[in-house]
Amino acid sequence: MAFPLPRGITPPEISFLAEMELVTIVPRQRLEGLELLGGPVHPLIPPRRTNIPLWLALLLKRQRRANILPPPWLHPESLSLILDIETRDQAYQHAFSPPPPLPGQPSLRERSYAKPTARPRYTPEGNKYYATPPFLPQNVAQDQTDDSEPPTLPFHWLEVGTMLLDVAGDDLVDPDQTRRLLKELREVRSAKIRSGVEVLDDAAGPGGGVALTGVGAMEIGEGRGFIGGVVDGLRRIGASKEQARREQLAESATNGGYDGTQEDYDDEMEF
Repeated sequence: MAFPLPRGITPPEISFLAEMELVTIVPRQRLEGLELLGGPVHPLIPPRRTNIPLWLALLLKRQRRANILPPPWLHPESLSLILDIETRDQAYQHAFSPPPPLPGQPSLRERSYAKPTARPRYTPEGNKYYATPPFLPQNVAQDQTDDSEPPTLPFHWLEVGTMLLDVAGDDLVDPDQTRRLLKELREVRSAKIRSGVEVLDDAAGPGGGVALTGVGAMEIGEGRGFIGGVVDGLRRIGASKEQARREQLAESATNGGYDGTQEDYDDEMEF
């Protein structure tokens, strides 16, 4: 007998989707272009930088045909700043660091007075759609970065960081410190997810919900079973309480509305 599949997407499936993220490579030898389902890959000409899917970059790295340039957020300085925001910033004691803006959205500095609106894209047939991770350039290398903007974690930060550390650790800046900072970030953010159970009692009702702004894909996948189990348990407890209340009301109605409260109140007044 086969066991039923868990609800939602599983962590291996999340890692598979994260391999579609675009990363920047520097080819070490000339390679011809490829026609992929996600779009064509232009010919690789050293030392010209090229953005390709992560799965292809890992394959070329294993074959020693290319080097992978780490994204800006995967540097130790950026991870340290993000960790400080997660732990020391009072505004994010019970929240997560803000995610990178979508195409067309204002920057983090402008979000306080600008309305966040995503910019649509169009298919060759003219149909409108909105791009979402992993089809956004959130993990490509950048020549120039705005120092006034704080670093942000992309949606697939944990998966991309783990894969790059495992396969392309020699291309990263201080991989040991990067691995330690990623571990600390994961522990801090996991603790915030577990502490959010306190508000699940209110969220279990109709129209309730828990804010997960800034939470990564793998974090959602790993916490789905725990959070879903807690919500289901709270719902069962609430349903049993409601059933007991209805039975009590039905019993009082059968007894003519007498539940002993009025008599006890009269006895206290006589006393």
